Amino acid sequence: MAKEKELVVGHKSPDTDAVVAAISYSHYQNELGMNTEAVAQGEPNKETKFVFEKFNYDYPRIVTAAGSEVKKVMLVDHNEKQQSFDDIDDLEVTHVVDHHRIANFQTESPLYYHAEPLGCTSTILWKMYNQSKIEIPGNLAGLMASAIISDTLLLKSPTTTDEDKAALKSLAETAGIDYESYGMDMLKAGTDLDDKSTQELIDMDAKSFDMNGNSVRIAQVNTVDVEHTLEREAEFVKDITAENSSNGYNLFVLLITNIMTSDTTGLIIGDDAAIAKFESALNTKVTDNKAALPGVVSRKKQIVPPLDNEF
Repeated sequence: MAKEKELVVGHKSPDTDAVVAAISYSHYQNELGMNTEAVAQGEPNKETKFVFEKFNYDYPRIVTAAGSEVKKVMLVDHNEKQQSFDDIDDLEVTHVVDHHRIANFQTESPLYYHAEPLGCTSTILWKMYNQSKIEIPGNLAGLMASAIISDTLLLKSPTTTDEDKAALKSLAETAGIDYESYGMDMLKAGTDLDDKSTQELIDMDAKSFDMNGNSVRIAQVNTVDVEHTLEREAEFVKDITAENSSNGYNLFVLLITNIMTSDTTGLIIGDDAAIAKFESALNTKVTDNKAALPGVVSRKKQIVPPLDNEF
């Protein structure tokens, strides 16, 4: 009897790891006899396009609601409901593989849940492949190496662990790439922002969080020229203000991160109370909607925890 099909998906506004983790976990499950398909919840960003072209891999089908196709799903690189399928409440989550906090998540039935505080979900999956003695094809190894480079900013992020370093080295060998030179080319490919509207940029890598009843949206763009990106500050402020109004966000944080210096400038828009909490949490001052965040590159480790604690 054929196995019931399940979809494997990463978070909304997918980055490289969200899409690659879905693909690699689907492949892993299928090797174990399951019937799964990896899908994505949005179009690829420039960095992800570069990666898929480099390794000649087809981007997954885009699906935002799964109930018309399947009853069961597997989640990777996220667990929070607002980051998942639009109809996630109507679906049974059977598996989760993630490296983020656990929040706003519960299930009616027992499930397989694998979470580790590593720099990238693809590092967890690399470990799972090794433990199960499942071979990783060369082009898939290239995708997984790219995901680690993306999530750890080429091992410079404070989220980076020794296991991420070992995984990247191993996957790069399997893929036949020099991860340092390739990684810099890959990161730079994702920093050309001129052909994107400000609305596209604030949606490109954005996640919503419920912090003690406060709706907080945190977006991030990587660049090699923060000042050039901020030439469109007035447009950013206009679009973010409209997003806050239409979605009820108490706080919207746009992180503009310089991948060369590992520093960030934050564009902070929200109500006065929420902005005050941001200033306290990050030990900074918001002036003319902007805040200096030296040494900050990780939303997951350096922004969300202190902000969540403050709220």
